[in-house]
Amino acid sequence: MSQWSQVQQLEIKFLEQVDQFYDDNFPMEIRHLLAQWIESQDWEAAANNEAMAMILLQNLIIQVDEQLDRVSQEKNLLLIHNLKRIRKLLQGKYHNNPMHIAVIISNCLREERRILAAASMPVQGPLEKSLQNSVVSERQRNVEHKVSAVKNSAQMTDQDVKYLEDLQEEFDFRYKTIQSLEQNDKNSSHIKQEMLVLQAMLNTLDYKRKEVLSKIGRVIHEVDMLMSNMLTEELLDWKRRQQIACIGGPLHGGLDQLQNCFTLLAESLFQVRRQLEKLDELLTRLTYDGDPIPVQRPQLLEKVNFLLYNLFRNSFLVERQPCMPTHPQRPMVLKTLIHFTVKLRLLIKLPELNYQIRVKATIDKNVSTVSNRRFVLCGTHVKAMNMDESTNGSLSVEFRHLQPKEMKTSAGSKGNEGPHMVTEELHSISFETQVCLYGLTINLETSSLPVVMISNVSQLPNAWASIIWYNLSTNDPQNLSFFNNPPAATLSQLLEVLSWQFSSYVGRGLNSEQLNMLAEKLMGQQVSYNDYQLSWAKFCKEHLPGKSFTFWVWLEAILDLIKKHILPLWIDGYIMGFVSKEKERILLKDKTPGTFLLRFSESNLGGITFTWVDQLENGDVTFHSVEPYNKGRLSALPFADILRDYKVIMADNVPENPLKYLYPDIPKDKAFGKHYSCQPNEGSKPSDGGVKGYVPSVFIPVSKILNDSTEPHSPSDLLPMSPSVYAVLREHLSPTAIETAVS
Repeated sequence: MSQWSQVQQLEIKFLEQVDQFYDDNFPMEIRHLLAQWIESQDWEAAANNEAMAMILLQNLIIQVDEQLDRVSQEKNLLLIHNLKRIRKLLQGKYHNNPMHIAVIISNCLREERRILAAASMPVQGPLEKSLQNSVVSERQRNVEHKVSAVKNSAQMTDQDVKYLEDLQEEFDFRYKTIQSLEQNDKNSSHIKQEMLVLQAMLNTLDYKRKEVLSKIGRVIHEVDMLMSNMLTEELLDWKRRQQIACIGGPLHGGLDQLQNCFTLLAESLFQVRRQLEKLDELLTRLTYDGDPIPVQRPQLLEKVNFLLYNLFRNSFLVERQPCMPTHPQRPMVLKTLIHFTVKLRLLIKLPELNYQIRVKATIDKNVSTVSNRRFVLCGTHVKAMNMDESTNGSLSVEFRHLQPKEMKTSAGSKGNEGPHMVTEELHSISFETQVCLYGLTINLETSSLPVVMISNVSQLPNAWASIIWYNLSTNDPQNLSFFNNPPAATLSQLLEVLSWQFSSYVGRGLNSEQLNMLAEKLMGQQVSYNDYQLSWAKFCKEHLPGKSFTFWVWLEAILDLIKKHILPLWIDGYIMGFVSKEKERILLKDKTPGTFLLRFSESNLGGITFTWVDQLENGDVTFHSVEPYNKGRLSALPFADILRDYKVIMADNVPENPLKYLYPDIPKDKAFGKHYSCQPNEGSKPSDGGVKGYVPSVFIPVSKILNDSTEPHSPSDLLPMSPSVYAVLREHLSPTAIETAVS
């Protein structure tokens, strides 16, 4: 079943999450119509390879054209219209930047896998549950409602100012008419009556001036309350969701809604500013004793300017955190002299600002000495924000060619690069710009989340552990001395984040049994870990008991093994993986002989093994575990083929495959058949392949088990033996002779 078919079978609450990340950047119609083709392409690799991305984009457009031909024959007018629009969109948006569509599709597929993994979990994790709080959703709706109300109030006040202007013009005309009359005419009863009318008009003017100023004050107060409370909370929540998304959590949305709120508030404040300017004009033409404008207007204008300053400062943020294109799932880890990308956005989207704001990027600008290492940014570090490059038309700028370069110290050598000192040093990428608009000049600054600088790829795993721990443990966006005294983390939240590493990086998260095994490995045989606090040292610095590596190094090696060698089997859910030897035997002891399960080695880094249950002649149950397969051996032979062809030689017996059923009772070929690279044990002919005149050979993994041992002997190396040669050996040699030859 395709991934998209699985997505369509989800409950409505999960489908709503899927709906959030499909938009005009990558329309859901294309995902639906081209599901299998899309899933068969390597979008992640294309996200880091422009030539490959261009080829995939061209092939995607060809696929759309084929669908367009099909629906044209069916005369489906709506689908024809949508596909033509999508084709135009794909060509227009991504022709000059094909890697961008690769990044988008790769992210969508990865997020689908994360949601599928979350849907299969019996209980939602504490972090994810907090991000989807119904109270937060209610607040979002309240913010949008109140912002719309503020905008309406500002527009209504415009009508009041216009009425006041018309009233004052009429008063001005009547007053000047009377002033132009001769002195004798001014004493007439008609003129006296007109003077009474003018006094009444002046009273009305005074009342309307006070009313308009009062309404302006209320609009300003509403904006102030919105910014101080609800909008600030919304922005902080978005930044927290961004932190969690960076370490594998749910993709964060809501920035477009925030942009709409910020823009509407800015438009309302500028509208109020124009109203205050209009009142100043009216003041120059008419004033009187007790006039409220000269008293109240300066205070209101000062408050409006203050709110605009704060609104602009809060609206300048990092939309996409620094990330090397070569490691899209490891953001905020940067390698010296390797390009990284970062995207900035101004949430106040005004046409007047397009190409008018130049942003400058620096590193560790406002930071006191945290380490001996100093860096500079090479490449294009000044760019203008615009609405044209972004696919959703936001006012943004993306730096794509920045490189961190380490500076030499005064002694002529680089800073201390111990294995943990380097990966626990936090640095900050800062950005500054200036906005000049309607007589206002506002200086803006923002910074990325803390980044870790490495000089060697071998430092990447520990650097990523630092990023995980920081963003799990704190909301503070700029605590660069965090690792001077890193706080403990709640184990339940840490386990949830570890599951995200698997769902985001290798397409399938961890279930509760697998997480329980990790919990036991971290803290021992404790009954409950909901409130258990785990130290940073135990997670990443202290070796596991009896081992020469840390917990995190062990787990990272497993992630690497899955990604490079056993990914399809992991995604299918056939690898139990995280199960102790003791639990393994409990699971297998009552099963049919030949039942086996797959688990990751606890003693070998990046190793996977399988254990099967067997029954002795006296009825006793015995267990056999093969020596773990590491990436070196799996590079020679696919793991599915190893399971298919694996042979065991028992003393005086013909070699046979002991693996019959995948735990609990799935026939082996049913579970792994689709992953076999060729059909098993077929006699090959010279014409089947290989060099003419030779029989193509295959590798068959073989182990020998001694009679006097319940534990398996270490398996031999993979032996080159064709099925036909093996059949001939069985026909002409005794089992003892074969055993001797293999030994």
